[in-house]
Amino acid sequence: MQWNKKDIEQYIEVKEYVDTLVIPLTPFTLNADKEMVKQASQAELMEIYAKEIERQFTGRILLLPNYTYQTVNETEEKRLNEWINYSEDNPFKHVFFITFDHQWKKVEKGIEGNLIWLPTISISEIGSQDSVKLIKEQVEQVTELIKSYW
Repeated sequence: MQWNKKDIEQYIEVKEYVDTLVIPLTPFTLNADKEMVKQASQAELMEIYAKEIERQFTGRILLLPNYTYQTVNETEEKRLNEWINYSEDNPFKHVFFITFDHQWKKVEKGIEGNLIWLPTISISEIGSQDSVKLIKEQVEQVTELIKSYW
């Protein structure tokens, strides 16, 4: 279920069956032009990945809006843990963060949820057949990983 009115209304009716949150982690900067382009491209790609993962598990997971941040640091780590604690007060047993930012791997042990790091892929045209195939293959691997936690 996605973070939209229709899905949230449905979620409210069946929330006892939805035990997993997926939260995309998306960095941003306004200081470096090349980095902005890279991060914007990754944000677009993350949206595709996140929606495809959600589609695979419709009715079992809730896909939250992207968590945006400037840099990975202790403050962000603490904020993620606050999200996890908040979600555990609700019916969620599993929390997954998905990201292309390898910096999160450095603080992964301090995060109380599960971090799924995806290697960045360069896609010049997101709709091309090769890119669609690659995305589907990676999403398959991520869905298998998520299943292993259940």
